[in-house]
Amino acid sequence: MKAAKRLALMALVVVLAWTFFAAGGSKWLTLEGLKSGLDQFATWKSTSPILFGLGFGAVYVLVAALSLPGAAILTLAAGAIFGLLWGTFIASFASTLGATLAFWTARYLLRDWVQAHLGDRLKPINDGMARDGAFYLFTLRLVPVFPFFLINLLMGLMPIRSLTFYGVSQIGMLTGTLVYVNAGTQLARIDSLADIVSPGVTLSLVLLGVFPLVAKMALGYLQRRRVYARWTRPKHYDRNLIVIGAGAAGLVTAYIGAAVKAKVTLVEVHKMGGDCLNYGCVPSKALIKSAKLATQMRRADQYGLSATAPEFSFRQVMARVHDVIRTIAPHDSVERYESLGVEVLQGYGRVMDPWTVEVEAADGSKQRLTTRSIVIAAGAQPFVPPLPGLDEVGYLTSDTLWDALAKRNSTPARLVVLGGGPIGCELSQSFARLGSAVTQVEMAPRIMAREDAEVSELTRASLARDGVDVLTSHKAVRCEREERHGVVHKYLVVEHEGLERRVEFDDLICAVGRVARLQGYGLEALGIPTQRTVVTNEYLETLYPNIYAAGDVAGPYQFTHTAAHQAWYAAVNALFGHFKRFKVDYSVIPWATFVDPEVARVGLNEQDAKEKGIAYEVTRYEIDDLDRAITDGAAYGFVKVLTVPGKDRILGVTMVGEHAGDLLAEFVLAMKHGLGLNKILGTIHTYPTLSEANKYAAGEWKRAHAPQQLLAWLQRYHAWRRA
Repeated sequence: MKAAKRLALMALVVVLAWTFFAAGGSKWLTLEGLKSGLDQFATWKSTSPILFGLGFGAVYVLVAALSLPGAAILTLAAGAIFGLLWGTFIASFASTLGATLAFWTARYLLRDWVQAHLGDRLKPINDGMARDGAFYLFTLRLVPVFPFFLINLLMGLMPIRSLTFYGVSQIGMLTGTLVYVNAGTQLARIDSLADIVSPGVTLSLVLLGVFPLVAKMALGYLQRRRVYARWTRPKHYDRNLIVIGAGAAGLVTAYIGAAVKAKVTLVEVHKMGGDCLNYGCVPSKALIKSAKLATQMRRADQYGLSATAPEFSFRQVMARVHDVIRTIAPHDSVERYESLGVEVLQGYGRVMDPWTVEVEAADGSKQRLTTRSIVIAAGAQPFVPPLPGLDEVGYLTSDTLWDALAKRNSTPARLVVLGGGPIGCELSQSFARLGSAVTQVEMAPRIMAREDAEVSELTRASLARDGVDVLTSHKAVRCEREERHGVVHKYLVVEHEGLERRVEFDDLICAVGRVARLQGYGLEALGIPTQRTVVTNEYLETLYPNIYAAGDVAGPYQFTHTAAHQAWYAAVNALFGHFKRFKVDYSVIPWATFVDPEVARVGLNEQDAKEKGIAYEVTRYEIDDLDRAITDGAAYGFVKVLTVPGKDRILGVTMVGEHAGDLLAEFVLAMKHGLGLNKILGTIHTYPTLSEANKYAAGEWKRAHAPQQLLAWLQRYHAWRRA
């Protein structure tokens, strides 16, 4: 129905334009035609001034609405016929009404299509228009070098309100309208449009249009001066850069700063390497590997071997986890970074003013350092829900479980995991494979809620196969503790469909998300705004342009690789931003969840595309057809690629299967550098490897887009050759 209405509107526009030209209207839209018709216009005006004025305005609206050439001539005519005052009044309102009609037409006919096909690329523009659209439009309207009709059509495709468009256009075009109407009052002296807008007048109007941009820059400068007004800038600086936090973001920032020979100080109060090395990525992946090997032993008969129940000491498993941490730790150690030229201070860093950081050591001693720039990379910590009774029964988090369980000889007999996100799923599966009776509780209708529904269901089935009891749509209500016959019993009370049930446990892990560390770094005293994270702009600047935030503390992603990605921008902008600043690029962000089978994604999935209204086409390859997957006993999962309809440009990829996190890299590279599926198909992939799944997925797309008509002709050609 909507498509039919659009076709009808397009037909109406074409008919109106054709009628206008067929009726000879175009002859009045030239300077010669205007001059020759002035006597006729004067007669019509004297006969019925109101009716003629309304008719003239209606013609002007029609010309502007249809984006026909001639708006400048009509503005001249308004001055020549009606004089400066009434000519300006009629031309101003008629041009704005016509522009708004053109704006509405473009919006109705094209915006949905443009946004659907280019929504991901237009996001920065859309965000800018939503924030400063009126300002941009006003600037364009003031500068006469930008075509009138083109502005109308382009603005129709952008997220700007119609009322805002009308009001800003009315005001912004007034200056140019006055120039042309005034010229029209002296029409006899004009031989060409170049006589109206002389180089001097054009330059004046351009300067007038540029003025808002200059004013905005000046306001930005004054705002920065105002922000710093209550602080005394030091006469000299001890450092070029001070970084607070030695996680992924902090380490990379300090490394880059030292690499370009800046004097850099890195401050860390706890362990070098941050959450990823000590509590997150590294220990969890070490545990996952041990758990996977235990499962492979149980399922050895699938490989022609005798299945056996793994015998192990949980204490030794956890000892291996800590051995892995110790092996990797030198990569992030104080010694290594000092060898790279970074000064590392062990202590608590607090920002005292925009250029001063106080470092408090473990012994209570303090020192203050001045610096040109500061990067806050304080990371994040597990979120502990305000659950009644939780403190009484005790709980673990991803930060505490590694040390707490390292002292155990056996896995927790009954384990409850709160949370159905990536961390909760990884831990649930790993402990279940090591012998724990695991109950996973998730309040939402499904686990892995950011992934497509089929991925969530596949992950749930995999967890269930390993013995995890997954309770979705179950809300944790409270914890209870009872002592019977000298034995303490601990329960989690959950609510489902209005009914409560108790789940008994020995240990409970809170894995419901992580929150940025925002307290204790001096942000409050400086007035730096915080929400869920430190508020930064697209350059990672806080309220103070010389104070930056990067990593989990800045968001929007909580991945080690995005923290390192942000670190480059933080370091370069902090050290060289007075020459050139760089906006953080989040256009291609991959991530993976290391359950078995692994789940990896980059760009859009179907769920995201539908929410954003982006048109897409799905290409799917089932990994159970892949030779190497079959030989490895890993013939499960899929590669799902979203592309622009009819084109090979990749919008996003979801992979489920063995080593999906590794295999995703090829698609990340392709998306980052604008390579399509045809390029992947044309790349040689080693046989037999799992990477061939990427090529076969590209082949599925190619097969679906084969030129059927050409193939039919080729079939006839080959038949002729056989005759």
